[in-house]
Amino acid sequence: MLYHLLRVTVLTLLNVCAVAGHAAATPAATDVRLGIHADKTRLVLELSERVEVSHFALADPYRIVVDLPELVWRVDRIAHRLKGGLVDGLRFGLFKPGQSRLVLDLNAPATVADAFVLPPKEGYPHRLVLDLKPLSREAFMQGLRPPTPQVQPSAKPPPSAESTRKTAADPFIVVLDPGHGGVDPGAISPSGFYEKDLTLAFATAIRDALSRHPGMKVVMTRDSDVFLRLRERVAVARHADGDLFVSLHADSIANPRVRGGGIYTLSEKASDAEAEALAAKENRADVIAGVNLLSRDDEVASILIELTQRETMNYSARFANALIPELKQHIRLRRKPHRFAGFRVLKAPDVPSVLIELGYLSNREDEAMLRSENHRRAIARAIADAIVGYRQVLGR
Repeated sequence: MLYHLLRVTVLTLLNVCAVAGHAAATPAATDVRLGIHADKTRLVLELSERVEVSHFALADPYRIVVDLPELVWRVDRIAHRLKGGLVDGLRFGLFKPGQSRLVLDLNAPATVADAFVLPPKEGYPHRLVLDLKPLSREAFMQGLRPPTPQVQPSAKPPPSAESTRKTAADPFIVVLDPGHGGVDPGAISPSGFYEKDLTLAFATAIRDALSRHPGMKVVMTRDSDVFLRLRERVAVARHADGDLFVSLHADSIANPRVRGGGIYTLSEKASDAEAEALAAKENRADVIAGVNLLSRDDEVASILIELTQRETMNYSARFANALIPELKQHIRLRRKPHRFAGFRVLKAPDVPSVLIELGYLSNREDEAMLRSENHRRAIARAIADAIVGYRQVLGR
């Protein structure tokens, strides 16, 4: 009798745990595909369960943004390359905790003519269906919803020299910024590897390398696969009172033979056309994630006229030049490895900032090198050594 009661109790507990686990499970997206028809373009997103969705349009460039609850994305990575009909490309992933986002880049103004969810049938799971139909620009613009007010990071004015003076006893604060994340995958290699995963792996390796040096404190703008606006990354550096901001990236380019890394610092006048094109590409991260950019970021827009910025840019260039000899021992660097351009993510007025391009994911040799754990550790140590050396030069 006792055995029977114990067995029933155990089975009951197991059933409760199973039900609770099922209830707490995050819905999953398992496939996405496009159907091209004469009068419409149909997007189908397969889901493990029915979810509530909403959508809205953004202009210049034309986009349809679909917001969903947080999902586990089990979609083939190559789906990021889907295009056809009215869809010129798509992005999907975590937008912020609790919310996933699917962004459709359009090649012409269009509207969601119909949106519905099909129940499971004939081996298919739940399916979210969006039917897109062409629209005139005038009608598209009339249908835009008012921009959502953007929550601005608290305006932290450039502090005075007296308030920012640090001593050797103070920790040296390094802010590591793994580029891209969440709904913004960044560059995608021919094998389907995402830049956002690579940059996070490198940031983690650099953090681990720096942790072996006393007096170093590392702050990460993100430590998971989540999207951050460019100005939010800048805000993290400023609010951490950072001594150095390092943004990590790995680009792609049409010519697969081009390879090599580089280091970039801020200048409103680009050093060359290639640097200008790269900055323009990186500055589109918010657009890719479906962020409405109509609201002006006064802090970022105005900081270049501050005298503080000039001194900060000098320190940024100083660190970049110290980093080159360390990096060139482990990765191929481009000709003129230190370049300048107007990267928004480097615009903290009081935190020296650099952007490191680790290589080209469009080049198979660079991709293999960057994905190698041994190479990653060696490069991370080189970057950490350059940071420590920079700190010593500053007398910290």
